[in-house]
Amino acid sequence: MSSMKDREEGFERKFVFDEELRFKASARRNKALGLWAAEKLGKSGDDAEAYAKQVVVADIEEAGDHDVFRKIRKDFDDAGVAQSDHQIRRTMDELMAEAIEQIKNT
Repeated sequence: MSSMKDREEGFERKFVFDEELRFKASARRNKALGLWAAEKLGKSGDDAEAYAKQVVVADIEEAGDHDVFRKIRKDFDDAGVAQSDHQIRRTMDELMAEAIEQIKNT
């Protein structure tokens, strides 16, 4: 009976670890995405950092990446930045993979 309990606790620990990793990676990815988008929008320095923080905060609106994508898409449209939805999503995926690797290696 104790081996079943140990197994259950192991699964719970892994779930908590995976969720923490996903949360940290999302925040890191969103900051990097914000800096990438800021560059496309012609922002630099403190303006780019402030914009990146806005992107991180935008992720709080709803579960998933849709809120972040919508913010970037709207800001690009408003500024006349030519980036397709596919390009934005591809960058989001690439930056997420990088963020996960960075966190795993720390």
